[in-house]
Amino acid sequence: MAKPQTLLALSLLGATFILARMEAGILCLWPSLVAILAVILFRSALPGLLIGAACGSILLCEGQPVRASTSFFTNHLLPSLQSEWNLSVLAFTFLLGGFAALLESGRGFEGILGWFLRGNGNTGKRVQWSAYAMGTICFFDGLASSLLTGKAIRPLADKTGVSRAKLAYIVDSTSSAVACVAIMSTWIAYQLSMIREGYAQAGIVGNDPFSVFLQSIPRNYYCWFTLALLAVAIRKPWNPGPMGKHEDKTGGNKTSLQHVGLQGQAWRATVPLIALVFCLFAGLYIDGSGGDAFPLSLGKLKEAFGDARSNLVLLYASATACLVAWACNASPILESKQDPGKVFMDGMQRFFSPCLILVAAWCLGSTLSQLDASGYLSILLKGNLPPQLFPLAVFLLGVLVSFTTGTSWGTMGVLMPLALPVCFALAPGNEAMVASVVAAVFSGAVFGDHCSPLSDTTIVSAMSCDLEPFVHVQTQLPYALTAAMVASVCGFLPLGFGTNPWICLTAGFISILVIPMLHSRFPRKNGAEGNS
Repeated sequence: MAKPQTLLALSLLGATFILARMEAGILCLWPSLVAILAVILFRSALPGLLIGAACGSILLCEGQPVRASTSFFTNHLLPSLQSEWNLSVLAFTFLLGGFAALLESGRGFEGILGWFLRGNGNTGKRVQWSAYAMGTICFFDGLASSLLTGKAIRPLADKTGVSRAKLAYIVDSTSSAVACVAIMSTWIAYQLSMIREGYAQAGIVGNDPFSVFLQSIPRNYYCWFTLALLAVAIRKPWNPGPMGKHEDKTGGNKTSLQHVGLQGQAWRATVPLIALVFCLFAGLYIDGSGGDAFPLSLGKLKEAFGDARSNLVLLYASATACLVAWACNASPILESKQDPGKVFMDGMQRFFSPCLILVAAWCLGSTLSQLDASGYLSILLKGNLPPQLFPLAVFLLGVLVSFTTGTSWGTMGVLMPLALPVCFALAPGNEAMVASVVAAVFSGAVFGDHCSPLSDTTIVSAMSCDLEPFVHVQTQLPYALTAAMVASVCGFLPLGFGTNPWICLTAGFISILVIPMLHSRFPRKNGAEGNS
């Protein structure tokens, strides 16, 4: 008997064949709606994006099934796989997966953790700050960060009276939020592809997605405010709602951190990470300067980053970093009776599914482009939505989509090809608005990845801390909603009216400091806010 999800997906495809006989108009938005619904049904980005792309192909072929099937492969899938940019992005993602696996198996992060835990003071807070630092250092991949940090810190948290709920919150908050703003991570290839797809939907070619990404970083308010709120929650400490109960239960169980049994040499992780970042910046500057690299100046640096072929630089930088990681970690991997080659290949294989999601997003974007969905949406919103409110509207829509679907990549894949062309129509020539909309998509996407019960990062963070996922969602949601509220009020709302992004960022940080102080005046009824 077919599963309910499969029956509903078939119903959506059947409805598409019926709708294809009707006139266009609002139907051009149907593939995006189907993609969102299918992601919710299957709780996975890949089938949702593929079904959405299939519906787009059906509409383009006026409901002819054979022609739609052929068109999907010849007009959407194959062109996506023949693009030099797309191929280099796929290769980069696979290589960085192998890079992450080498660093995980080399145990260099244990050495870094041992360095963080030195010294005296409140052992519980030291463990929490160590988890924060570990999550930040593992910027290259959100899921790897969740697994590494959770598994490494959990025994220490149990010994020092830090609840597993608090640890899971720290682990989750420093995974996707850090990966989304990092200049070199497994996310950036997908992010650059979505930015490029948005420009392509608007008929703009030749732009550099990396420079747009750099401009979006200070505007990515949800990620920054999540990290700032986490620091306040550790420092104060601030444990609102259910989190306080969990902290109260473990607050008296505090022991010493002596003889925690951490092994590994920190340089085995730090050297490859430094090589990764250095190769990226050096490659961008050298490639973008076109042989005129010296003398070095700030203006030339900015121009070079805009002119560089970022997709190729990412590929070469990751390949070089993989060689460095292999050289630094082959010895301890062999000592643990593992084959470095197998470790590297297993790491690459782990990113096969994310790469399929990327291909599916390209196919959906291709069908939306031919349906001119962004053009219709621009006409629909023009005059009905003030341009100043568009970044906030995009962020809130991203929050809704990502929380209900549980996938940040799926949210980006659906929203970016629609949001950017509309932005060009509502605010032509406004580069600051473009960067703001890009950041709004990223921030909205990370919200669901951070706290949705359907998110793989949420589930992995809970499992790595040996905590029930539902408890993790329940205790983390007050923090996520607080960060989202501040991002809306202090970030995207004033940003749309032309406020300097750094002023918005500063106002948000101040709000993050004030909110726990105000909350402490109205403590929860059943006891004090737990300390650790």
